[in-house]
Amino acid sequence: MTLVDALIALGLPPTLDAPLSAFARLFLKWNQRINLSSARTEQELQDHLVDCLHLVPHLRALAAPSHPPRFLDVGSGGGLPAVIAAICLPAAHITALEPIHKKHAFLRTAARELALPGFEPRAERLEDHARSDYTAAMSRATFDLADWLRLGITRVEPGGVVFGFEAALRSDLPSSIRRHPYAYLGKTRAIVALQRPSSPADSP
Repeated sequence: MTLVDALIALGLPPTLDAPLSAFARLFLKWNQRINLSSARTEQELQDHLVDCLHLVPHLRALAAPSHPPRFLDVGSGGGLPAVIAAICLPAAHITALEPIHKKHAFLRTAARELALPGFEPRAERLEDHARSDYTAAMSRATFDLADWLRLGITRVEPGGVVFGFEAALRSDLPSSIRRHPYAYLGKTRAIVALQRPSSPADSP
């Protein structure tokens, strides 16, 4: 599946192919010098981009013109999915936490060269990050999924959502999660969403 095919299938503008491809070129250039990812070829990286794109419609659904969303990505690494979300959702403010300074330098370069004014890379660990009022929090391949849901729920505002990527069906996740399955490289994956109760009365 090409990027254009994936964008169309997900209801996203095909014109996003150009900035996403620019990101891919920058990523592969940097990946030759520092270890951003095991994705070394254009096709391998494209597979990761398509995977990350499946999160974007769920983030977009949280956006409101009167309340620009604030998203947190933890363990951003090479920007998957944080930079993808920043490209696709330019009105959102996205904070990307990446404590490894070489990777943080890449994220800063991506923000500048791809003209992503709402993208804010920070060289911080989650435990050192003070804010806990995000519209949504996300993480991919940094934590165990169950651990991430427990951590992420403490960082979103009441009614906010924590998103994770489920590679294989798990039985140890909270019963209140919502699964959004999709096909990826011949296998079934899912975007997992856990919403923080809007008020104590909404808690189970």
